[in-house]
Amino acid sequence: MRTVYVNGDYLPETEAKVSIFDRGFLMADGVYEVTSVLDGKLIDFDGHAVRLQRSLEALEMRNPISKDDLLEVHRELVRANEITEGLIYLQITRGSDGDRDFAYPAPETEPTIVLFTQNKPGLADNPVAKKGIKIISIEDIRWGRRDIKTVQLLYPSMGKMMAKKAGCDDAWMVEEGFVTEGTSNNAYIVKDNKIITRALSNDILHGITRAAVLRFANEAQMVVEERNFTIDEAQQADEAFTTSASAFVMPVVEIDGVALGDGTPGRVAPRLREIYLDEMRKAAV
Repeated sequence: MRTVYVNGDYLPETEAKVSIFDRGFLMADGVYEVTSVLDGKLIDFDGHAVRLQRSLEALEMRNPISKDDLLEVHRELVRANEITEGLIYLQITRGSDGDRDFAYPAPETEPTIVLFTQNKPGLADNPVAKKGIKIISIEDIRWGRRDIKTVQLLYPSMGKMMAKKAGCDDAWMVEEGFVTEGTSNNAYIVKDNKIITRALSNDILHGITRAAVLRFANEAQMVVEERNFTIDEAQQADEAFTTSASAFVMPVVEIDGVALGDGTPGRVAPRLREIYLDEMRKAAV
């Protein structure tokens, strides 16, 4: 049985409770972060903490915990649940004033904060990364502030299921002819040794793993071009990949039924995955 964290208390998961009037439950009025754990240490905690604060400020939501205290909670959950490789999920909502209303509750209403762990042995040495994933493209019909990491995840969940029904692993979303991002990851293609990915804006999540991977790519003197690209362009690319906190760098080998190259991971994505895991392990806290 896992130990979880709810509003300042460490509890067995079976004893964890949140009000039915919580705005996260009723309105999806909340934000979240997922931090990976490798070798019992946190990967890129600072990046996640900074993005969490950005999301809260964008929604005019109060942060109920300091960065130092949040780090201690993460470490205690890793210790209590004996996590060597896995994930820590964090969610903060606007809380509840005891009823349902479209208007925000009074500013003094206490936010709700919950954290729990997911044990994922073999997270870094995922065999899927060696063979790559197949994706489909779907229309992007989400709201216009995808840069805020909210808990409004219904359409990405639907996209995952569309991919599964098509016998694939994931979906890339397309808006006005251009790829925005994956259902839970940022999207990239590689053509003529150039890494191409959409530039940051309100249209995509500002991925913490994305930032680290692009930094490492630049340090390795790889060419990075931040611009829009289409599914047709992606299908003609030499290779493609995604990045996320839970899958790191994941090669893509097929898009809408079209194999990229010889249908196996290329050279760039596996190398970036290797660099990312090596460097982030060194910097883990």
